[in-house]
Amino acid sequence: MPASADRKEYPISMRLPEADVALIDRAASLRGRSRTDFVREAAVRAAEDVVMEAALVRMSPEGFAAFMNVLSGPVEPVPEMVELARRPAPWESGAVAER
Repeated sequence: MPASADRKEYPISMRLPEADVALIDRAASLRGRSRTDFVREAAVRAAEDVVMEAALVRMSPEGFAAFMNVLSGPVEPVPEMVELARRPAPWESGAVAER
C-alpha cells in the first residue's frame, strides 16, 4: 500500500528525561488520553498563548477614545456574577467529597 502524497501530519521527536515522561504519562492517563494526544494538546495550547500574547491590537484614535470612555464609565453589577461571588467556595461548604 503506497503512502499518501497528501499527508498533512509531521512527526516531532524529543528526548526527555525519564521523570518527565513519567509525569506526562501520569497526566495523560488522568485525562484518559494517549501520551501523543496529551503532549500535542499541551504544546498547541502553549503556542496559542504565546501567539495571542504577541498579537497587536490596533484601533483608530476615535476607537481608542470610545474604548477608554467605556472603561471609565460607571460600572453595573452583573447579577449572575454577584450571586456567584456570594456563594461559598466548594472547599468552604463541605461540597467536596473526601477521597
